[in-house]
Amino acid sequence: MIFKSKPLHAALLAVFSIPPLMFPSAALADAATDARIEALEQQVKMLTTKLEQVVERPEKKEAHEDVVSSMPQALNERARKFFEAIKDVEFYGNLDVSIDGSSKGFKSSYNDVGGARVVSPVGHNGWQADLSTNLSYVGIRGKHSVSDTLSLVYQLETQIDITATAGSANSTSAQDTTVKGALTSRNSYLGLADSRWGALKLGKTDAPYKTSTARMNPFSGMWGDYAVIMGNTGGDNRVEFGTRLDHALWYESPKWKGWSFNALISPGQNRGYENSIQASGESSCTGGNVPGSGGGPVACNDGSYGSAYSANIAYENGPLYVTGAYELHSRVNRTGDVSATPQALASPTGLDQNDVGNEYAYKVGVQYAFPTKTTVSAIYEVMRRNIPAYLAEQNERSRNGYWLALTQELTPDDSLSLGWAHANATPGDPGQHNTSAADGIGTSNPDNGANMYTLAYKHKIDKQTTWYANYAVTMNRPLAHYDLGAGGRGVTTDCHDGQTIASGAPNCYAGGRVQGVSAGVNYKF
Repeated sequence: MIFKSKPLHAALLAVFSIPPLMFPSAALADAATDARIEALEQQVKMLTTKLEQVVERPEKKEAHEDVVSSMPQALNERARKFFEAIKDVEFYGNLDVSIDGSSKGFKSSYNDVGGARVVSPVGHNGWQADLSTNLSYVGIRGKHSVSDTLSLVYQLETQIDITATAGSANSTSAQDTTVKGALTSRNSYLGLADSRWGALKLGKTDAPYKTSTARMNPFSGMWGDYAVIMGNTGGDNRVEFGTRLDHALWYESPKWKGWSFNALISPGQNRGYENSIQASGESSCTGGNVPGSGGGPVACNDGSYGSAYSANIAYENGPLYVTGAYELHSRVNRTGDVSATPQALASPTGLDQNDVGNEYAYKVGVQYAFPTKTTVSAIYEVMRRNIPAYLAEQNERSRNGYWLALTQELTPDDSLSLGWAHANATPGDPGQHNTSAADGIGTSNPDNGANMYTLAYKHKIDKQTTWYANYAVTMNRPLAHYDLGAGGRGVTTDCHDGQTIASGAPNCYAGGRVQGVSAGVNYKF
């Protein structure tokens, strides 16, 4: 049992005390009865001391049995049930807050349009200070033995917003009904596990594609999280191939001579034509397609998909770790991309219904820890979108990406990490931003690659607490709009200016030099 409890004296009295009806009021004055009550209180105090020792030393599971065996017979059965219920339960969490500064990387200018003075981009787009909660969560997990080798396992986990008030994630460019701070908003499941053959679970979880290389990201939850580019097909602060998948069934293998395997399926459960509505039982569109993304219509037509499949295989031997991963999203709906194709012009909705196709990604990652306390990680990734050839001019989802990270342990408590991510150019660009193409369809072979550079210093205050400082910059090519903050930060920065939806939706300005600096503290328990 790993709960860190308050003083337990009162609780034990409430749970194990003899009911008052056993002591009629006339008998309370009796000296013998007083003596019995005093003896009971002494026993409870003794049990409290022993139980606190168990809490402080959870690794000694046999200790709780000693506590139970030392109880009076009348209390023994109730106590045994209590300890049996909590002995395999763990309460855990990760709390992270930071003080930041960030810049969108573009400046406002004044222009005369029809005799009126127009500001573009709108709002404050330079450096801005903020406080952010980053990848903070609490959870409870445990198991219930069914047989000698088989256990029922469960986990309930939720996001914690420390510097902001929990609620639906609304902004000037998107309206989302999902409440990230609600109970079980993160990885939660119920399943069966066996030490010999692995575990089968149902619920929602980070997909195997994401977890396979998570250890290669020393900037997790920071400005320079590799999710800014890796697994991120559009450059926005959502990561299509590095996400949590809801309503999922998955298998986790044990390790066999260094080898392991994980596989997941998430059925689409979408009754909408072309996956154009929310999946049954869900509060928002699938795939991070927040209704109204980019200031467009409130619909599931900017990345919503049907069924998803994810798997990885890994090998670990001493300082070496190698993994390969694959993920497929079926029939991804991107009819919201602006296009002036004949099909779109002939459609009553003005949308090209052929802009629905499978999207998939695969990657290979290698990590090696050298005797010099230097850990090097490298990833090569391929992402593709299958659509008709005539739509290639607006396909910004097919590209390759690269990640290289180095972490050097300076002392047992200090480390320095460097990272570089690169996104190759894509076959096309929808032309929806300040870079709109003259023909209104898109741009072939656009100059929309990007590089991200990041640096982080970490200092361990103790085994559970770490102080860190981080800087990152995303350097976009003229037609690119990769952001900063993807991967779990509470505060992000992107390509959108400060114009409100009431004024016609914010504009996305490509080519920005996006920067962020941060200092924070992380506590794990």
